[in-house]
Amino acid sequence: MTTHSLRSQFDCMARYGEWATRKLLDQLSGLPEADYRADVGLFFRSIHGTLNHLLVAEHGLWFVRFAEGASPRLRLDQELEADRGVLAARLVEGAARWRPWLASVPDERLDGRIDYRGTDGQARSLPFSPTLAHVFNHGTHHRGQISAALTMLGHPAPELDLVWMLQAESTRA
Repeated sequence: MTTHSLRSQFDCMARYGEWATRKLLDQLSGLPEADYRADVGLFFRSIHGTLNHLLVAEHGLWFVRFAEGASPRLRLDQELEADRGVLAARLVEGAARWRPWLASVPDERLDGRIDYRGTDGQARSLPFSPTLAHVFNHGTHHRGQISAALTMLGHPAPELDLVWMLQAESTRA
C-alpha cells in the first residue's frame, strides 16, 4: 500500500471520528443522567466511563505522545473528566486535532516504526501505520459499544456506521 493511499485512509478515518463524535454526543445530550451513568454491561461500566476511555486512548492523543517518545503510561486520574459537559467539549476538541496532526506527519514517519521501552524495560518496535490504524479501530469499536448501550436502554441509537461514511466519501469523489 502506498503512503498516499495510507494518508488518504487515515484522513478519512479522522473525518469519520470527528463526525461520529459529534453525532454521538448530540444523541447523548438528551440522555437522562441515570442512564448515562448506569451500568449497561459495558466494559467501562457506563457510557460516561467509556467516553472517558475514548478521551484517554484516542482524543487525549495517546498515540501522538507515544509516537513522539513520550510515555504512554498516562496518569489516568489526571486524564479522567467527571463533568459531563467538559468531557463532551474535550472529546469534540480532541477529534478535531487528528486531521491537522496527520497532515504534519512526514511520509517517512508514516512508513516507519515506533521504538520504545516496555514497562519491563525491554526495547520494542512497532510499525507506525498499523499501530495508528489500531487506534482508529479502537475508537470505532467504543462508539459502537455506546450505540449498543443506548439501544439496550430503549433510546434510539445514533447511526455510527463506518460503511455509511465510506460510501458518502465515494459519492463526493
